[in-house]
Amino acid sequence: MNEQSSNPRSRTQSDFAGEIGSKAVRKIKARREAQNHVWFGLGMMGLIGWSVVVPTLAGTGLGLWLDKNFPSEHHWTLALLVAGLCLGCLNAWAWVSKESKALHDQQEEKDD
Repeated sequence: MNEQSSNPRSRTQSDFAGEIGSKAVRKIKARREAQNHVWFGLGMMGLIGWSVVVPTLAGTGLGLWLDKNFPSEHHWTLALLVAGLCLGCLNAWAWVSKESKALHDQQEEKDD
């Protein structure tokens, strides 16, 4: 039997060295990815903004069209603007929640 493999201290040192190596690799990777986080954050803000703006404008446009083509005592513009805004906010919330969960799961995988 190999003397080194039977020595518990060698195994502990080997495990410790492996752990240090994996932490160093994670730090280097995190430094590289840190530059991308700024652009990712700005892109996410833009995406979230558009996910709110598009349904709001669509609701407003539909409301204006309904008010123009089907005049009635009730005006649809404000109601559909609010409905579009609510739909856009729900859409943005769902997207951010999904991305947050994905990032959290990815971080847990890195830690393991």
